[in-house]
Amino acid sequence: MGRNLYILAATIGLLALISFALSFTNLAQVPGSPGDVRLWRTTSIALVFIGLIIALGGVLSQLFEQAERRATEQRRRRRHRRP
Repeated sequence: MGRNLYILAATIGLLALISFALSFTNLAQVPGSPGDVRLWRTTSIALVFIGLIIALGGVLSQLFEQAERRATEQRRRRRHRRP
């Protein structure tokens, strides 16, 4: 689960980079395209924020999975030690 969240966070981060790069291009001259620079930069900031939250969720997910694995391993060792 954590790995999937990392992939999602990386994808959203890439989209944020693309949005930020579009704010510096001459896209405003193309008819029918959103040419507001502030819109592209705001979108990139929002995507970075969302990507960071998803990455944090991935870190926490992996942390709890590791703690659960260690706890079950410890229980298994205790069972084998008892006569």
